[in-house]
Amino acid sequence: MSAPDTLPFACQCGAVTGVIEQASAREGDRVVCHCVDCRDLVRYLGQEERVLDDLGGTDLYQSRCARVKLHSGRDKLASLHMTEGKTLRWYASCCNSPMFNTYANGKVPYVTTILANADPARRDALLGAPVGHVFAEQATGDASELELMPFSRLMRRFFGRMIRDLLAGDRRRSALFDPKTLEPIAEPIRLSPEQRDSLP
Repeated sequence: MSAPDTLPFACQCGAVTGVIEQASAREGDRVVCHCVDCRDLVRYLGQEERVLDDLGGTDLYQSRCARVKLHSGRDKLASLHMTEGKTLRWYASCCNSPMFNTYANGKVPYVTTILANADPARRDALLGAPVGHVFAEQATGDASELELMPFSRLMRRFFGRMIRDLLAGDRRRSALFDPKTLEPIAEPIRLSPEQRDSLP
């Protein structure tokens, strides 16, 4: 039996499953991201209707890296870079479900879980409503009524968790990176500008 503060997740077809342990508004940040890169990932995977909100936002939960546990489907995980940047996007290759965002390797310990893969009622009960919207200027419609979360504030909140992960050695307990090399468990690909330009 799982702990009451455990948030299960699963890809659309159910092959990739796992949990976020100690999931709460105190232990992480639930935000909606409207950036073009998050939206392009979802479009690339053909998951717009399941993942994006009416303004092109993606519901995310940023937590400590070792709190994300995989129960099945490790061999189904794939990773890619949408741009030349360091953000690594993870998805389930079995059904093209976007799953996580991380740094390019485990040296910088952060993970955001895409909440479309969690039960809405349990998600809301554990995490509460999003604390804000980031990159709202890139939303696909009128975002003037959204409660904003400045990216700088989100990074300050993340920094405290990162320090705790570094001091505790938790970056070597991430489910997504090799504990010795801190390299991703799935070899990343990188989309070309042509591939991005061809997105519908």
